[in-house]
Amino acid sequence: MADWTTGRVQDRLELAADVFGSLPGVKPQGYFNAWPEYFHSFGDKVGQEPQMRRPLPSPRMITEAEEALLWLRWLEKDDARIVWLRANRMPWKPICWELGISRATANRRHAYGLAVIVWRLNGKTPPRKRSMGFVIARTN
Repeated sequence: MADWTTGRVQDRLELAADVFGSLPGVKPQGYFNAWPEYFHSFGDKVGQEPQMRRPLPSPRMITEAEEALLWLRWLEKDDARIVWLRANRMPWKPICWELGISRATANRRHAYGLAVIVWRLNGKTPPRKRSMGFVIARTN
């Protein structure tokens, strides 16, 4: 896959966030439930709506999500945080409050983070001595 775009990278990061969000939680070792399993009779279930559960992600989806998560190591700490929070669909306002930056700065750093990932996935190294705008413009 040598033809990565910012849209594809963003979609892959959002899919990774969804996969990690749907995995079961980590429990401490030795965690168990002492309550007996309760089996509902037919009379208990009459009039109730069925509870639909989403299936667990496949091993391939988990592998792709872990691969996408490794892309964030190419970024600076704050830029990686912005990209990951946006992949989790967090609104801009809490991101700006958390990092103490303006909305425009957060948006610019998000676009720059995605552009750096695209450059690296396409086999190029983003130039260090060029501006953020140059790196972003060359990915579109």
